[in-house]
Amino acid sequence: MKPTLALVLVMVTFSSLQAADWTRFRGENGTGHAEGDYPVSFDTSTNLAWKVKLPGIGHGSPIVVKDRAFLQVAKKDASAVSLVCIDVAKGDIEWSKGLDIKPGKFHKKNNMASSTPCSDGERVFTVFWDGDGLSLYAYDFKGNKLWNKPLGKFASEHGAGHSPMTTDGLVIVNFDQDKKAELMAFDAKTGDLKWNAKREGHRASYTVPFLRPTGKDSKELVVGSTTALTAYNPTTGKPNWEYKLKWTDGKPLRAIGQPVDADGHILLYTGEGGTGRYMVCVQPSSEGPPKLDWDTKKNTPYVPGAVVVKDHAYWVSDDGIAGCMNIATGKMAWSERLLAKGVSASPILLGDQLLVIGEDGLCASFKATPTAMEKTSGAQLGEAVFATPAAANGKLYIRGADTLFCFKK
Repeated sequence: MKPTLALVLVMVTFSSLQAADWTRFRGENGTGHAEGDYPVSFDTSTNLAWKVKLPGIGHGSPIVVKDRAFLQVAKKDASAVSLVCIDVAKGDIEWSKGLDIKPGKFHKKNNMASSTPCSDGERVFTVFWDGDGLSLYAYDFKGNKLWNKPLGKFASEHGAGHSPMTTDGLVIVNFDQDKKAELMAFDAKTGDLKWNAKREGHRASYTVPFLRPTGKDSKELVVGSTTALTAYNPTTGKPNWEYKLKWTDGKPLRAIGQPVDADGHILLYTGEGGTGRYMVCVQPSSEGPPKLDWDTKKNTPYVPGAVVVKDHAYWVSDDGIAGCMNIATGKMAWSERLLAKGVSASPILLGDQLLVIGEDGLCASFKATPTAMEKTSGAQLGEAVFATPAAANGKLYIRGADTLFCFKK
């Protein structure tokens, strides 16, 4: 019996969803959305596909491309940093390539391998910190170094953690540091600098740019930092618009969590290690400067990112409080404690549920609904977790202190 057209369409759609790679920090365009069917309620006894002992430590997240996972590791004595490639079918380490370094100064929740790589499907790109400056490296999938470009000296009391992204044959790095900031675009094949845009720097920020559609075949590159939310032409680096942040209570707060597109609006959240928090919702316009829809100083995240689902934004704050906000009004729909310990990893959306992992390795999930928090599951990995998980081709990847876990449905 021949399949009907509807069945063929369903089969093709399901196949394409299951085949989605996770090619950058927080997946496709940094949204945190995973397309396909993934384990949300899981444990290490029934859902574990494999786990592999990593040859070092790191807080950078894994990416998954063409049946391989890539992530950074550093030796515990901070004498070397490497990019590691893992066969996701077997959980075997295929290769590890990197360089000798010297320890740099970093925050207690940071280390020398806090960058997440990215890929254009043909190459893998990663930013290494050698304790003095940052460099962008390109490798093929066999571990051959294609090129590397020094970005310059780096200064920050919290250390490095800059993650690149790709678009239309370019590798983009938001090289933000204390008192200096620059957006840089390199040719993915050759490593040649194609353009750079000087930005106002104040306190080192670690956000990764994302692409915002502006028409049928056009888009702009959006970058958030301590000082401003700015959109650039991704081909030329020319600024399209900029919204200057108004520092709350005179405090210049860092931008660490990934800014997100919210149906014509953009959310950017900033903070500091103490109580300082500040979130803005900005609406760009093709007819004039961007407009501030609303801002708030309460109940927002600092390090973990937000996930937008329809007309609401969801997150878990650094101290474990889950929240849901109406994007149009800036009003909290609900706020409730989810985890008892601290949270550094950003949540990701699996189906209709958000998966959250605490720094103590405790996993929890809740439904993306504005009515109330509906906690649906929890599991304990037995290792500290600071890295945002990745999801690709029906499998979930979680980086612990010493181990990369792979879970299946």
